[in-house]
This record gives sequence, C-alpha cells and structure tokens, in this order.
Amino acid sequence: MQTKSRPLGVTIIAILIVIAGILTLLVGIGSIAIGPLTALGLVFVAAGVVSLIIGIAYLVMGYGLWKGKGWAWTISMIVLIIGIIIKLISLPRAVASGSNFSEDIVSIAISAFILYYLYRPHVKAYFGKTTF
Repeated sequence: MQTKSRPLGVTIIAILIVIAGILTLLVGIGSIAIGPLTALGLVFVAAGVVSLIIGIAYLVMGYGLWKGKGWAWTISMIVLIIGIIIKLISLPRAVASGSNFSEDIVSIAISAFILYYLYRPHVKAYFGKTTF
C-alpha cells in the first residue's frame, strides 16, 4: 500500500493551526480563571468558553490537515472564504478609522494565498479531492 506524501506547505499550515489552537486554549483558560476576579466576570468566562471551543476546533483542524483528511480541506476552504469576506467588509471601517488597515490587507493576502495553495492539484490530491 502506497502512502501519500504530505506537501510541505500543508505541514506548515497544520503546525501553525495547532500553535494557534494551543494559544487560543490558553487564552480561554486564562479568561475563565480571571473571570471571577473582575467586575465583568461573566463576560470573561463566556469569552473563555468560546475561546476553548475555538481552540479545540483549531486542534481538530490541524490534525485533519496533517493527516490529509478531506473534511479538513473542505472546512479550511469555508473558513478561509468566510474570513476573507469578513475582512473585506471591515475594510471601509479600517480606512475610516485609520487603524488595522494594513493588518486587514495582510490577513486577506495570507488567506488568499493559503486558499490558492490548497487548490493546487498536488495538495488537493493529498486530501483525496479530485482535480480537473
């Protein structure tokens, strides 16, 4: 049985997503821990729970990308497209306020590049997606 070789870019993306997942989990744990100590305790705890859920989702995504699971490729496409749309919608606000404009442009560019990369034939083949 021949095993498929993971493209280097997928390895890098998966590692970065796992790191983001770990950091998001730590933010969640911290928010839950300091929540009771603040006046906005419930807000911190709620944000912490959301961060924990997102962190776990990142870890699952990283695993799926690492292992070449087709569902991970599909979810990555959805998340990247949603992220690009949200950043595009927020650009006028960033221009008007003068803040985060360059961050939004860089974020859009990185997401677009990853989207392009994940559509490359050898990457799609790794995830078992058909290429045309």
